[in-house]
Amino acid sequence: MADFFQTGTITTLHRLRTRPIEEMEAELHDFASSRPMALILPSLFSELQGPALPNIINELSRAKYISDIIVGLDRANREEFDYARAFFSRLSQKVHILWNDGERLLALDRLLEQEGLSPQELGKGRNVWYCLGYALALRHVEAVALHDCDILTYDRCIPARLFYPIANPAFDFDFCKGYYARINGDRLSGRVTRLFVTPLLRTLKRILGSLDYLEFMDSFRYPLSGEFALHRDLLSSLRIPSDWGLEIGVLSEVYRNTSRNNVCQVDIADHYDHKHQDLSAEDRGAGLAKMSADIAKSIYRKLAIEGVTFSPEFFRTLKAAYYRMALDFVEQYHFDARINDLKFDRHGEELAVETFAQSIMLAGEQFLANPMEAPFIPNWKRVLSAMPDFRDRMREAVAEDAKS
Repeated sequence: MADFFQTGTITTLHRLRTRPIEEMEAELHDFASSRPMALILPSLFSELQGPALPNIINELSRAKYISDIIVGLDRANREEFDYARAFFSRLSQKVHILWNDGERLLALDRLLEQEGLSPQELGKGRNVWYCLGYALALRHVEAVALHDCDILTYDRCIPARLFYPIANPAFDFDFCKGYYARINGDRLSGRVTRLFVTPLLRTLKRILGSLDYLEFMDSFRYPLSGEFALHRDLLSSLRIPSDWGLEIGVLSEVYRNTSRNNVCQVDIADHYDHKHQDLSAEDRGAGLAKMSADIAKSIYRKLAIEGVTFSPEFFRTLKAAYYRMALDFVEQYHFDARINDLKFDRHGEELAVETFAQSIMLAGEQFLANPMEAPFIPNWKRVLSAMPDFRDRMREAVAEDAKS
């Protein structure tokens, strides 16, 4: 059973008891009459043949309150796109597959490129950005949620609890972030959140003082979760990064575009497991090493916008202070693991901390070398200002791909 403690500057919606999913879905079905819901699934083709997505589809087929499911399909040729159409046809909802490697959507991407508006980096950020734009093209949709396609412990409580705070007309939330405990079998997971993001944010608070942005970010129990829901009104104003800073970048944009009173986080799962990234301590361009550096740069950029001035000396101080605090976190998690009879690899945890400390310096050097770097993809307000009919073109392209 979860605690009921409220911390930070946003509302936390706990999982205080096991509520029958049918009861919650009945309420959501009622909400859907005034607030239709669409779920985004950003997916690599390889995930269609993995262990998680088939079960996700089976669970979602029973979530009748969701009217539309938007699939962002990456790294798929023609034959694989046809396979995907058959794969997702099991869903009971209206399915929209964005074949990102298909000629129609690539042609639209080239039009954006001519205007300097196309995402410059391939990956999840680009996929999510196009899916959010397509959700805007579905003019009837009022609430949009997104989750990853590699969740091994998935059940349909996840989308229900994500949608509920946004779809319920008696609530006043514009953005909802999912959180959960990352327990992988008999050991703790979630190293980047546990050993990097949280200690980094708290070290920054120690050095810079209690900035509103840092307090906001530190309010999230799992800031790197890939699950969130939002109201349609937020869709067009979000500028998201195309790199590993996606989740942190989204939260930074929410901070900029909405009131703290309209933001919440919700406990969406008792158990959550998905694919795990390698630490890649020897390869700074891959795995958690690259992820942590991208996340750090995303935070630095936002703090610079807030008026913080950086220098090489600042980053050296930050690295030293972070390292000491992160080692304290290792000790705390060691005690937590012992009382819960979980395995705990202290050497592996401290190796991760050393890798993340290097990321702090590397990200700082990259930021100082190119402070004007613009990794954010333009928001959809700008796209639709430059090309007012682009939503209609997207909708037509997806419909034509579905027919061919």
